[in-house]
Amino acid sequence: MNENILVLEGVNKHFPVNSFRMHGKVVHAMDDVSFSLRRGEVLAIVGESGSGKTTTANVMARIYKQTSGRVTFEGREISKNMSREDELRYHKKVQMIFQDPFGALNPTRTVGRIMERPFVIHKIAGRRKAVEESIDKILIQVGLEPPEQFTRKFPHELSGGQRQRVNIARAFAVEPELILADEPTSMLDVSNRMSIMNMMLYLKESHSVSFIYITHDLSGARYMSDRIIVMYAGMIMEIGPAEKIINNSFHPYTRLLKSAAPSPEMGLKRKRLITGGDIPSLIDPPGGCRFHPRCPFVSDICSLEVPAMKKIDEGHYVRCIL
Repeated sequence: MNENILVLEGVNKHFPVNSFRMHGKVVHAMDDVSFSLRRGEVLAIVGESGSGKTTTANVMARIYKQTSGRVTFEGREISKNMSREDELRYHKKVQMIFQDPFGALNPTRTVGRIMERPFVIHKIAGRRKAVEESIDKILIQVGLEPPEQFTRKFPHELSGGQRQRVNIARAFAVEPELILADEPTSMLDVSNRMSIMNMMLYLKESHSVSFIYITHDLSGARYMSDRIIVMYAGMIMEIGPAEKIINNSFHPYTRLLKSAAPSPEMGLKRKRLITGGDIPSLIDPPGGCRFHPRCPFVSDICSLEVPAMKKIDEGHYVRCIL
């Protein structure tokens, strides 16, 4: 459990702005993002839209290449320029579950054809009978049974929950080492969310994989994860064991996220995050602490320097001068 499977060190991701008036400007989607993931661990990355959490997942999935910084997987640094063979090996070990269960599936293919594709891409397609047996096994594990009832269907013939189960089955089909789940329940109705979360935890244990769970919801992160990272405006604000982040959070932004989490009195409805304004522009991010324009405890020094990550407790770090 102590072995790190994935390490990010000072990773930045900047996107050039395609505008004549802003020539030379970049979007600071990730700045100085550093963390590690232990083998077998579930790590949640939490933040509002625009916080950089999905960009972080896309960098780990190599959908985007980092602008600078180091990404190390299983002790080996992942270079920005990899051969096609190395890319295939990496993508077999690191699979992603996307947020939109319909957009992630080819609408012109049956579920059976969709499920066959990873076996072909990663050249693990043996005898057709063996592939079909593997597909049937994983479909049963994600609750789509009898499997023959689903393999002949097209995505539009499935419910939203069933489509997401197909996405999850496809990700686990090639026996990866790491799953990146980008808000996998946010587009599902309430009745499906808990069953999907429980299913992912079951698959995580039964397949012995590590998990990064991207979400905007702290309560969901607490349920799913061992540790939580809180991101805001492209930077990590706080990181620590899930119970410490929930019960003893230090950063003002984390506390505001907690106040907006669903409560039993409201059912699963999320409360509005009440702060002084929106997430700042990532083209011209504020100087100093990026949260200071919205922080209820702001002082003069907050706009002058970027706080370093400070150790609060064992495994618990916060980026705040307070």
